[in-house]
Amino acid sequence: MNITDIKIRKIIPEGRLRAIISITIDDMLAIHDIKVVQGDERLFVAMPSRKDENGIFRDVVHPISPEARQLIESQILDAYTRHIELMQAEAEAEEAGL
Repeated sequence: MNITDIKIRKIIPEGRLRAIISITIDDMLAIHDIKVVQGDERLFVAMPSRKDENGIFRDVVHPISPEARQLIESQILDAYTRHIELMQAEAEAEEAGL
């Protein structure tokens, strides 16, 4: 399994929810509404979910193994971090009048 594309759909600067992400796997399968969340100790990735009839949130899609979860999470968080760093650099350049 290869993540062939990661799209940062929305950045949320305030609160625990930090971003909404979409990924493409093997140029064949898209997964939307993956969330980057600020936890108590670190950022983590929450897979897309929906509320069932009992009010419990259930994942719509999720990795089966810890290795798959780590692979997906690390690539998403790397892309998110790079995106934030690029946004900060652009804001600093704009402030400096470049």
